Amino acid sequence: MTLTMSDQLYLSLWYPNFRLESLPSALTGVLRQFATVAGEGKPGSLFGRVWAASAFPIDWTESPTYQRIFVNDTRSDDTADTDDAIIENAVAEATEQLHEDVAYEFEMRWLLWLPSDMKSIASESERSTGHLDIDIEDEEDARPSNLITMPAAKPSRWKLEPARVRIAGFGPEFDAGAYDQNGQVRVEFGLDTPWVQEEEELSRQDAAKIQQNIEKLLAFTLLIEKHCGISSRLLWTESGEPLAEKLIARLQRLN
Repeated sequence: MTLTMSDQLYLSLWYPNFRLESLPSALTGVLRQFATVAGEGKPGSLFGRVWAASAFPIDWTESPTYQRIFVNDTRSDDTADTDDAIIENAVAEATEQLHEDVAYEFEMRWLLWLPSDMKSIASESERSTGHLDIDIEDEEDARPSNLITMPAAKPSRWKLEPARVRIAGFGPEFDAGAYDQNGQVRVEFGLDTPWVQEEEELSRQDAAKIQQNIEKLLAFTLLIEKHCGISSRLLWTESGEPLAEKLIARLQRLN
């Protein structure tokens, strides 16, 4: 058995003839495509809203000059956060003052199948208070109790959980002009574990869940290519490994 270490997964996007003034529009476009996939076409889904927005000056070591956390649950019906968390409004507020040396970052969420030993962003307190307002039910426990069943297979250790995604747009002087390498817009997915789980043999049930994660990731990437006017993109890990071809090959094997 070969063990592999989890790695941070990113999607870098480059635009033709990019100017700082076009950054809000570029960010809005990427956030919209993410919301389309994350919300699964459901109008008003919490996954179509921004959860947090920040502006970082100079580089990532500096404290944000702007930061806002949005309340996205049933309580937000009575607050201004409902409208302010809409993608267009959140981007407009965070980028009201555009600067060459600032990165503008937006936090979104989607549902992924995660290993049970991988910490979810949803704590038990969030679930008990309805903070996420998500009805997640494991299908293995959803069968009627009065049915006579065969002995159950080994339970899946993968659970459907909300996962954080950060989408950042960079001014040309932020972090010494690192956007030439990182992209004018960069999507940070977190650890690559939900898509690349190679250190053990997977059951057919768990393999199908990884396949759903891969399909969701590829759908997001394809929507960006189709609707966001990019000139190039790169799906990569922090160790520098390109992953697009690897994920497609993995999906073909699962099929």
